[in-house]
Formats: sequence, C-alpha cells, structure tokens
Amino acid sequence: MTYANWSAISVDIEQGVATVTISNPPLNLLDGKLIPDLRRFASQVRDDDTVRVIVFESADPEFFIAHGDMRFLTGEEQIFADGLPSGLNVIQALNEEIRSLPQITIGKIAGFARGGGNEFLMALDMRFAATGRSGQAQPETLMGIYPGGGGTQYMTSLIGRPRALELILGGELADAELAERYGLINRALPADELDAFVTTLARRIAGLGLNLIGIVKTAVGAADFTKRDLATESSVAGRLSLPEVAALAHKLLAAGVQTREGELRLEEILNEAQPQVTP
Repeated sequence: MTYANWSAISVDIEQGVATVTISNPPLNLLDGKLIPDLRRFASQVRDDDTVRVIVFESADPEFFIAHGDMRFLTGEEQIFADGLPSGLNVIQALNEEIRSLPQITIGKIAGFARGGGNEFLMALDMRFAATGRSGQAQPETLMGIYPGGGGTQYMTSLIGRPRALELILGGELADAELAERYGLINRALPADELDAFVTTLARRIAGLGLNLIGIVKTAVGAADFTKRDLATESSVAGRLSLPEVAALAHKLLAAGVQTREGELRLEEILNEAQPQVTP
C-alpha cells in the first residue's frame, strides 16, 4: 500500500512500524489541512496488515500539534466534513477513528501539545514525552470554550475526575514530569533517549504480529469501565455564546496567539486576557 500525496503529514514504514511525521508549518495547527490528512491516513492504514504499530511524531522541534486553529472560532476557516458519525463533531470523529485502529498507536512528544493536539494524543494507545522539552495542556476554558474534541472524556478516563477538572479549568501547562505523575503519559524520558526508546518499543510490539496485538488490545479495552459520552460533550457546545467566543478569539489572535513567539508563552497570553477577579 502506498502512502503519498499528503499536505501536512509524511509516512514512513519500516519493520511493521509506520512513522507519521506531522509537518504543517508554521505551528502544526490542527486545521483544515491536517485534519483531513489524519482522517485519510486512518482510513487507509486501518486495513493495512503490514502495519502493526503507528508512531506519531512532529517535524517541528517546539510543537507536536499546537492546538486547533482559532480561525474556526472567528469564522475565518471552515471544516467541511461529510459522513460524520451521528452526534460527533469532526475533531471527535478524527480522534475516534484513530483510537479505534487495530494497530497500536504511540505518541512521541518533544514539544507542546495543547487543546486539540493534546486531545489527539490522549486518543492514542501510548504516549512518551521528552523531559525539558514537552508540555501538554487543555487551555480551551481560557479561550471561552471547552475541550470538545474528546478531551473531557479521554482525560477523565486517563487521570480521573479531580485531576481532569484541575487541568481543564485551570488551563495549566503540564511538563513531562507532571504529565507522567498524573497519568497523561506512560513515562517521561530524557530528550536524547526518547527516539531510541520509542523505536525499540514499537519494533518489539510490531514483531508480535497483528493478530496477537489485536487480541491484547481487545482484552485490555474490555477492562476499561469508563463510559465515554462524546455525544453529550459535543451537544453542550450549544450553551456557549458564540459571539463572545469569536470576540475573545479575535482578541487572542491580536495578542499573538498562533504566532511562534506567542505560542511559546501561550498560557501567559491567555491569563492576561482573562477578566480580573475582585477579592
């Protein structure tokens, strides 16, 4: 099977491992180019029995996936998504398509993954992060919205209700050490050891064969008693004030969000934009 003609990703297959490199300059935004590419890849690889493990990484040393394109909020950008499962939005559909793949999926994080980028990571089977370089966050509440791409469900399943509420409502950037302690990732590794560790693990798993991988993945999945309610997560978006969301999005974009300099200090910009609470 040939994997070519992508606009925002590249795919390399070796020893049963497909390495998907996200390359969507300038910030690896989850936008109208990256979302269709990832959905098309998921559709294609699902029936490829030569691929047993999929590793997602980034060509950008500072950003895995920065977050969803804020131009979706301002109305400057539209996602035209046909054939979505009932009750799901396009980000949820993408993440569920990835989550339900028969292959094992691994995220290799050596940069920032916020918002939709972190939701995508949480839909994967495993995540490994570089200490001193990676950061994960759900800052949507500071943008006047909430993690509606599966984030409320995936995060609660991974780390529990109290910590999910803390990270979603607090909007804190979790470094690799905190992410490991909370259970957002499998483990934190020194940056110079991350590539070798993930490559070795991916090839070891790929060597097991797709049948055994599928059996284990199904059996482990049966032990997950957490009920995901993506339809409710999607439906509560109707309670947002869309004009207020768009106005805040314009304000944040003007303050430097979705520029490289601004994204490196995103939490600072988002907090500066919040109304001051009077004691």
